[in-house]
Amino acid sequence: MKKLLLTGVAASLCAGAALAEYPEKAITIVVPFAAGGPTDKVARDLAEVMRKSLGNQTILIDNVGGAGGTLGATKVAKAAPDGYTLLLHHIGMATAPALYRNMQYKTLEDFEYLGLVVDVPMTLIGKPSLPANNYAELAKWIDANRGKINLANAGLGSASHLCGLLYQSTVKVDMVTVPYKGTAPAMTDLLGGQVDLMCDQTTNTTSQIEAGKVKAFAVTSSKRLSGAALSKLPTLDEAGLKGFQVGIWHGVYAPKNTPKAVTDKINAAMKNALKDPDFMKRQEALGSVIISDARLNGAEHKKFVESEINRWGPVIKAAGQYAD
Repeated sequence: MKKLLLTGVAASLCAGAALAEYPEKAITIVVPFAAGGPTDKVARDLAEVMRKSLGNQTILIDNVGGAGGTLGATKVAKAAPDGYTLLLHHIGMATAPALYRNMQYKTLEDFEYLGLVVDVPMTLIGKPSLPANNYAELAKWIDANRGKINLANAGLGSASHLCGLLYQSTVKVDMVTVPYKGTAPAMTDLLGGQVDLMCDQTTNTTSQIEAGKVKAFAVTSSKRLSGAALSKLPTLDEAGLKGFQVGIWHGVYAPKNTPKAVTDKINAAMKNALKDPDFMKRQEALGSVIISDARLNGAEHKKFVESEINRWGPVIKAAGQYAD
C-alpha cells in the first residue's frame, strides 16, 4: 500500500511539473474559416501578442474552413486535451446547432470555454453603382426594388449570412441571397457590381470603406464607432431599425478535459494580450471592441454562448435555412 501511495504521489508531481512547463512546443489555433477573412485577422493579431505571455512559444494558425465553421470546430473537439490545439471561433459557435442537423460535436459539452476576446460590429455596404447615398435613400431603394435585390454572404453560417437573415427579417423584405465560399469572393463580386448589398464585419470592410470602393450605409453596433471612416456612419438603430444590433463576438476554446492548470495559463495570456497597446490599436482601427467584462472568463463565456443559442435559434428556424 505504501508503495502504491508513493507511486501516486510521484505521478502527481510529474503531472504538475509537466503542466508548469506548458507550453513546451508550438501551439496551434484552429480558425474554422479561410485565411484572410475577419476571424483569421483576429486570430493572427491575438496569437502575435499571446505568445509573449507563453514563453515566446510559437503559435501557429491552422485554417480549417468549410461547413460554416463546423469542420474546424470538430477538429478541435476531437483533438488531444493538452492545450496545444485551440479554437478561435465567432458567433457561429452559437448558431451552428440550429443551422446544421448532423454536427460531430456538442457545442456546450465538448469544449473548455476560455473566454471571449473581441466583439466585431457589422457594416451594411453596397456596390459602388448603387443609387442610394445614405441609409434613408437605401431604405427607399430597397422598398422600390422588392424581389430584385441580391444580398451576398460568405456562406451558410457565416457572419454575413446571419446579419443578412436578421436584416431581412427586420425590414420585412425578402432578398435573393447569394452565398459564396468565403468573404473574399463575396467582396470581389460586390466591388464588381454583380451583387447589390452585403452585411459584413468591420474587420473586412473598413479598408474598402476608407478607399471609397463600396458605399457604406450603417453599422450594427449599439453606438457609433470610432475611426475616420466608420465614425460617420449611423447605427441601424439611429436609422430607424430600433433595437437592431449584431456583434460578431470571438472566443477561444480548448478540447473538453484540458487540464485547468493549462486553461488558466491560456486565459491569463489571452487577458494580457487584450491589454497590449499594439493589439488595442489594431482592433480599434478595424472597429473591433475588446471584451472587458465577465465574459473574459470561461464560465461567463459559456453562459453567454448558451444565451446566444437561444437567441438565434428561432431566427434561423423561421428562415428555414438548414444544412445536413
